[in-house]
Amino acid sequence: MSLGMYAASSPVLLKMLGNVLNWLEAAKAHAEQKKFETSVYLGLRLAPDMLPFARQIQIASDIAKGCAARLAGIEAPRWEDNEASLDELVARVRRTIDFVASVPAAQIDGSESRAIEIPMRGGESLQFKGEDYLRFFAMPNFYFHVTTTYALLRHAGVNLGKRDYLGG
Repeated sequence: MSLGMYAASSPVLLKMLGNVLNWLEAAKAHAEQKKFETSVYLGLRLAPDMLPFARQIQIASDIAKGCAARLAGIEAPRWEDNEASLDELVARVRRTIDFVASVPAAQIDGSESRAIEIPMRGGESLQFKGEDYLRFFAMPNFYFHVTTTYALLRHAGVNLGKRDYLGG
């Protein structure tokens, strides 16, 4: 039995986004316990030249909704990247979960050879077939930003471990 495009995308994205919600709740509890404002997390970076914490979540959100939409051949919702609090980031992740969950499996399955075009800032675009887009672009990028989010929270002292990363 082969793994369909839906099974390889949406349930995986939804599970990890759910894990991100749990990490954000743990971050809130950590800030409360240590008596600091949760806004401290928003600008966290592991290196001066990397994007900050809030941007990591925004990009992971964009990749997840873009992945489901592109594979389904529909338009992804566009959201401003203006979250200025942990609660607003939680709300964005929840909206992302709602969108990804709303895309029916039937619209994603069979998208292996669908032409996918990703516009780039320089004017050119990346061209993929659906399966290559999912395996070599969308999922690696999603995991990069989700893992960076996790690492930033761990670096800030939030009590998270491998089980929190992998989820239940």
